[in-house]
Amino acid sequence: MTRVLITGVTGFIGSHLAETLLQKGYDVAGLVRPCASRDLRPIKHLLEDLTILTCDLTSYASVANVVRSVDPQIVFHLGALSPVRYSFEHPFQYQETNLIGTINMIHSILEIPDSKGRRLIAASTAEVYGNQERKPFKETLPLNPTSPYGVSKAAMDMYLRMASSAYSLNCTVLRPTNSYGRKFETGFIVEYLVTAMLKGARTYVGAPDSIRDYLHVSDHVNAYVLAAEKQSVPGEVYNAGSGIGISNRDLAVSIAKIVGYDEEKITFGSYPPGYPMRPNSGEQQYIVLDPSKITKDLGWRVTIDLERGLKDTIAHWKNQPS
Repeated sequence: MTRVLITGVTGFIGSHLAETLLQKGYDVAGLVRPCASRDLRPIKHLLEDLTILTCDLTSYASVANVVRSVDPQIVFHLGALSPVRYSFEHPFQYQETNLIGTINMIHSILEIPDSKGRRLIAASTAEVYGNQERKPFKETLPLNPTSPYGVSKAAMDMYLRMASSAYSLNCTVLRPTNSYGRKFETGFIVEYLVTAMLKGARTYVGAPDSIRDYLHVSDHVNAYVLAAEKQSVPGEVYNAGSGIGISNRDLAVSIAKIVGYDEEKITFGSYPPGYPMRPNSGEQQYIVLDPSKITKDLGWRVTIDLERGLKDTIAHWKNQPS
């Protein structure tokens, strides 16, 4: 049975990935942060089959101890601080967790026996591209991040590829676009709009003309699985996105139509009260990914289009207690 280690296992993608891998017969261990309280709801139904370990990604000793203990054949490194806007207020924490945490994981893997036989699948992000020409981004573009979050991910992305070349690290880097389909979090745009509209509350779309590429969680998870099972050339980088952009304005209107929400209650051009501000220079107007490389190499493609995915997400939240 293949031993797998997932960092960020209680997170949105990590919890779904753990469930998928368990269903496929993998022996799965997951890392959680050392803290007084943590939300285990995303993996509550998996706890009988999942090994949970506490680990501080910012501590090399902590990471190295866990890696030696689990002795994984595959590591899915998804653990990170991810809300982009909060990175402007907490830049140091983002670099420590996202960059230093990744470096700690890389060198912990390199220190165990037969390190070249281990696989590391690491989560970068579409945010590393920053502002580019308005056509779907290819993996060959220079990285030009516009936020502390983007910088932390671009730096880890580069370190991973350097480690593949210099240390023979057997890694694959995925750059996924915005994902949706969350069952517990409401702070990201799709889930925020869905839950607020279902309540009939006024909604706010701060950057209505910004264009994004949205990926359903099941397709996102499948990209990681295929990268682990099919990718044979170390150091490859893959986009995971639909290649289709939609403006925040059109996204909000689409959700409103499905919900039956009064579009007059959408405020365009303003963020929700208390929403963390992002400097104008750090605002990316366009993020759409070209998925042709991952389709060609791994056979990955989007299976759930945005309309179906939004309907599924709305159906889930409609059944939740208000």
